[in-house]
Amino acid sequence: MAQIPWPASTSRRDECKWAGKDLKSECSNFIKVLQPFNQTHLYVCGTGAFHPVCAYLEVGKKLEDSVFRLEPQIENGRGKSPYDPKLLTASMLIDGELYSGTSADFMGRDFAIFRTLGQHHPIRTEQHDSRWLNDPRFVSVHMIPESDNQEDDKIYLFFRENAMDGEHAGKATQARIGQLCKNDFGGHRSLVNKWTTFLKARLVCSVPGLNGIDTHFDELQDVFLMSSKDPKNPIIYAVFTTSSNIFKGSAVCLYSMADIRRVFLGPYAHRDGPNYQWVPFQGRVPYPRPGTCPSKTFGGFDSTKDLPDDVITFARGHPAMFNPVYPINNRPIIVKTDTNYQFTQIVVDRVEAEDGQYDVMFIGTDMGTVLKVVSIPRGSWHDLEEILLEEMTVFRVAYTHIYSIQLKGHQQLYLGSELGVSQMPLHRCEVYGKACAECCLARDPYCAWDGTECSRYFPMAKRYAHTHTLIPTVLDKTVHGVENSSTFLECSAKSQRALTYWQYQQANDDRRQDIKTEDRFVCTEQGLLIRTLDKKDSGTYVCQAVEHGFMQTLLKVQLHQLHQQQQQQGLVHAHTHVHAHGLAAKWKHLQERQKGRNRRTHELERAPRSV
Repeated sequence: MAQIPWPASTSRRDECKWAGKDLKSECSNFIKVLQPFNQTHLYVCGTGAFHPVCAYLEVGKKLEDSVFRLEPQIENGRGKSPYDPKLLTASMLIDGELYSGTSADFMGRDFAIFRTLGQHHPIRTEQHDSRWLNDPRFVSVHMIPESDNQEDDKIYLFFRENAMDGEHAGKATQARIGQLCKNDFGGHRSLVNKWTTFLKARLVCSVPGLNGIDTHFDELQDVFLMSSKDPKNPIIYAVFTTSSNIFKGSAVCLYSMADIRRVFLGPYAHRDGPNYQWVPFQGRVPYPRPGTCPSKTFGGFDSTKDLPDDVITFARGHPAMFNPVYPINNRPIIVKTDTNYQFTQIVVDRVEAEDGQYDVMFIGTDMGTVLKVVSIPRGSWHDLEEILLEEMTVFRVAYTHIYSIQLKGHQQLYLGSELGVSQMPLHRCEVYGKACAECCLARDPYCAWDGTECSRYFPMAKRYAHTHTLIPTVLDKTVHGVENSSTFLECSAKSQRALTYWQYQQANDDRRQDIKTEDRFVCTEQGLLIRTLDKKDSGTYVCQAVEHGFMQTLLKVQLHQLHQQQQQQGLVHAHTHVHAHGLAAKWKHLQERQKGRNRRTHELERAPRSV
């Protein structure tokens, strides 16, 4: 595998060390920007031992070109990469211009949104004004068309920042979406080489409370834009965590561009009154409305340099919107609380299934696992059912934070961490068992029953995925137990949504009795524990799974009870006799396993491959 060393110079490393920085963790050249520049080159920037640098990386037009070379010309990386490798940055190269949200100074205090490269003069947000940016942490940058006229194209930035003074008291962090016009070149007399169309709004992701107090998730971690037939209206998936000291939780919220545009057309935030509080601006808004791109669509201005002075003055003092952006249906589509992990990254794949299209979410965590989740409408998009298809351990080393996740084509997922990069398939239909029932009840849109096995579904292929064709597979077992000892009958459903329950049938009796948890019987997700075997416990035990009205018999166990006298005579074979101390150890293990998780974890067979 080809590698290109690009270390910081010795003099820069020495300067970094003399400034009090750690030589190993801070005084190296950490890559923070890697963007496609043209058909043959990438644009790459690094921290350069607290002296940001950028260069062009030649990779060739095709894979067979076998080109991988760093151009010798090194550029100043200020305004493109942060100085400090611990700071988050977000960037995107659009038409030869680099849009970056980053820190622009050694101390990490001057945060700004820049546009560099290209033929125009660099442009940035207003400096040292907390109304514009207040200690932000940038997440991602995207370009979204506003209309069919390219002059109206806008750049959207997602970030989190400290709340503005007096804004939403008690909430230190706010999730934000910011907008800029692509053809913004700054003002003529005021806001020279500064954005004149910058606006920001709060993104709300919260669970409504019964007492009127919502549970907020304000720590925005990642954003994924799912394109639609209309490029102007992608669906926005956003991952949040909470900074609460009371509980640990994560959520995924869904936003529409219609709601976002409505907020940016609403009232501006304005400080007024004796307490200098944030209120909606009620005065006259100058024309053209601040935040509007100069184009033939709105107003006919040719450039932001032609905007009237009152528009520029208003834009400078009112960069924030008063109304927040609420998610679709006003609540998250996924909420996880009191877990030992938090969400970090998300990608979404649109899958063509037997009964329509589904969006399958792959959510990375700070524990090195990936959740594969699909939201299925129960009756409409206002009532979604969250289906956890799989939870997969990607990296063998525990507590491996997943920092990046990329979807390539429709077959593979790539996950990045400090350990390296791991590749995993989007679908593993074989894990759903070898029965039609298990395949169909898994409800994985990638998979369907083809008549012989659970395999990848292709829209053109004929599949059988209806419950009336389900063919249950029943496993018959014989178990011997000793009177007055404990016995465990193991049985669990493949589907994570299925409920299992047990029935008992005595010999020479046609009737079955339901078994419920009581003093002698304990029903768990892993099976049935009979604490103390009694003479009357011999018979047939049936384990059944029920899901969506479909019942499947998973296991039939013939339990034969042996008396202590038979045991002493050596009639109990080693492979059928479960010793009490061995069973206790197994039961303790199962309890610990169930306590630690409420779902199955499928570990990928291959270890991560470092790059």
